Amino acid sequence: MKLKDKVAIITGAGKDIGQAMAYKFALEGARIVACDVDAGALEATAKRIAGLGGEVTTLRLDITDPAAAAAMAESAVVRYGGIDCLVNNAGIVKDAQLKDMTVEQWDAVVAVNLTGTYNCARAVVGTMLRQNSGVIINLSSIVGLYGNFGQTNYAATKSGVIGMTKSWAKELGKKGIRANAICPGFIGTAILGSVPEKVISAMESRIPMGRLGRPEEVASVAAFLASDEASYVNGAVIEVSGGVTL
Repeated sequence: MKLKDKVAIITGAGKDIGQAMAYKFALEGARIVACDVDAGALEATAKRIAGLGGEVTTLRLDITDPAAAAAMAESAVVRYGGIDCLVNNAGIVKDAQLKDMTVEQWDAVVAVNLTGTYNCARAVVGTMLRQNSGVIINLSSIVGLYGNFGQTNYAATKSGVIGMTKSWAKELGKKGIRANAICPGFIGTAILGSVPEKVISAMESRIPMGRLGRPEEVASVAAFLASDEASYVNGAVIEVSGGVTL
């Protein structure tokens, strides 16, 4: 097990990619601090991990609140003695074309996707510096690399996440702390449940592999980056997209 006894905080762990990562990390032996703004959604994650015999603590967390993020990190240290990995997965979308996008839509997405990522990293970095070790994994998106119609706010935040990742890789690398970003493409999550089948088919036709990705495929990349197998991977931006951007 490549993550045996590692302590991993995963935000947005209540469903979809976050839940898949919590499950994968537990399979690899990690002790999980599963965080989500939806406490009810965390129950399914915790039950699934417990069914493996894994160790999981759940915590309702609003990552836009810096004090709550700090308390989350402190509770992880009190319970487990340290923090080996932070996965900044939580994020939201509020799409609109620029001409229609409201200030409220802009502010909400920036608060969660960008400031929330900063809040959580800022909360754990002191512990990682004292340990002289740690891994920060940020979930960006191919939209952060290439933009997307109707997603000015989302694209801006996911580009910003990449910029933060590279900055942290430079700042913290000599302290034994690695920072990397994952850019998922079209992944088959619950958010696509309301998308018409013809739209899904059009999406799949753009992907060289001919299908949507699975949350588990993103989770496997995250588990690799969190492990010692990726000990010289720092500042990387890895697409998990089936080649859709080619």
